[in-house]
Amino acid sequence: MAQDYQIAALWIGGDLSFLEQLCLKSFLDAGHHVKLYSYQPIGNAPAGCEMADANEVLPQDNFLRHARTNSPALHSDLFRYHLLAGNDRTIWADTDAYCVKPFTTETGHFYGWESRKHVNGGVLGFPRDSEALGRLIEFTTDEFAIPPWFSAAERAELEEKKAAGTPVHAGEMPWGVWGPHAITHFIHATGEDRYALPQVALYPIHYRDRRVMLRPGFDTSPYITDETFSIHFYGRRMRARINEVHDGVPRPRSLIGRLLKKHGIDPLAAPIPVKGGEKDDDTED
Repeated sequence: MAQDYQIAALWIGGDLSFLEQLCLKSFLDAGHHVKLYSYQPIGNAPAGCEMADANEVLPQDNFLRHARTNSPALHSDLFRYHLLAGNDRTIWADTDAYCVKPFTTETGHFYGWESRKHVNGGVLGFPRDSEALGRLIEFTTDEFAIPPWFSAAERAELEEKKAAGTPVHAGEMPWGVWGPHAITHFIHATGEDRYALPQVALYPIHYRDRRVMLRPGFDTSPYITDETFSIHFYGRRMRARINEVHDGVPRPRSLIGRLLKKHGIDPLAAPIPVKGGEKDDDTED
């Protein structure tokens, strides 16, 4: 029997923008209990969110960041694995995941293909005794671990650097090394890939097509179906696009504009901060 699952999320960096408010509110409006973790106070979380201290899951000793983008994605990856290992009936959702309908699972596994090759971890549920989850936690305990899915030549190069006393940190490896790439590898290794949902379930609009969500009158029917649980907004890129091209406010007839109206979110009350150097290019990260 499917059970009720709470949604857990982490936000690093002060108050929310309207995009995160929209996503969190979508889960509340779908009937989920939402637990929002943070390391600093958040002054504008949607009413109904349970606020929680992120230090209870993963102490803020040192944020692990990606060298190229300075994103705290590595810390977020580590956080979600420890969160899921320590909590029953919990599904992780990034703050750029919009809930189309309630999340349900009879097994505790809840993740989906983002492409033919990769399962994304933007929405992630594992039973606490999952072998793949255990392996993810073990792998990420070493910031210099050599990914077993790398080619023989890549592993040999990293082994040489490690032996020379200059090991390569996870933050200097390709994007997603602790996230989608690791998840995909370990669920394949343990056979838990059999639980992965089809792309339409959690990532119906691919990263390369993300800008259509800001197009007025965009027809969602070729993308979003009865099988769809969630829409991923690709937050950092989407926020940059909204500021660059749309003056900080999505067009009312765009998909995001319509969803803001549906959930009663005022984009002017929680604008997206303008960050220097942040652009919506086509380099996936």
